[in-house]
Amino acid sequence: MRIHILRMIGEAGSGHPGGSLSAVEILVSLYFRVLRVKPGEPDWSDRDRFILSKGHAAPALYACLAERGYFDPAELLTLRRTGSRLQGHPDRTLTPGVEASTGSLGQGLSLAVGMALAGQLDGASWRVFTLLGDGESQEGQVWEAAMAAAHYRLENLTAFLDHNRLQIDGPVTEVLSPEPVAEKWEAFGWRVLAVDGHDPAAIIEACRSPAGGRPTMIVAETVKGKGVSYMEGRAEWHGKAPDAGQLAQALAELRA
Repeated sequence: MRIHILRMIGEAGSGHPGGSLSAVEILVSLYFRVLRVKPGEPDWSDRDRFILSKGHAAPALYACLAERGYFDPAELLTLRRTGSRLQGHPDRTLTPGVEASTGSLGQGLSLAVGMALAGQLDGASWRVFTLLGDGESQEGQVWEAAMAAAHYRLENLTAFLDHNRLQIDGPVTEVLSPEPVAEKWEAFGWRVLAVDGHDPAAIIEACRSPAGGRPTMIVAETVKGKGVSYMEGRAEWHGKAPDAGQLAQALAELRA
């Protein structure tokens, strides 16, 4: 998936590698071990729902959907092209497997709360998952949605926080600190679990643990730009494409 992400961003000449690379293990764990889905029937009514709230990490979602069988991986290299189904942010009207059009940060959790509430009212067995960025959690709408989820006791809702500690302008704590994140979510009435966001076994176990009548926030400790030496922990790789030489180096590191 990391090779897919870098190749498609390199081919497009634009995109967001840092936060896409930090989210890989979360998405792989969900789509290959946790989510109940049918790639050949993306609108199956009993499917689990996933919303990528940090929509700029679309390359990671597209790579995962392709590997899971929603569409041919060859299509990945059409990222951001005019007429492509794979635009810079997810579009549910274009891309098989995309549940919500996202990219305006702060809105994905509200969408997830609405879906989870609908499922609860219907007595449905499916679950809702969403992935937020830690910089995104500076948005006020996130906390309105957090209150609503706890109020309605949406135990069918699980959110991930991609806690890579960097956003486009630098360290999250210097731009507008949301810390301490675990304590804040607990204060809002959520069950909070902390995991290594690059450890699939820990992620899967957290997703499968009983919710106990509350929504769940999984704080995933991750590294921005994970897997590429010159991108790891560097805010400048939030939203720019590698040039040809940098791409070759990154692919060589990942293939090694």
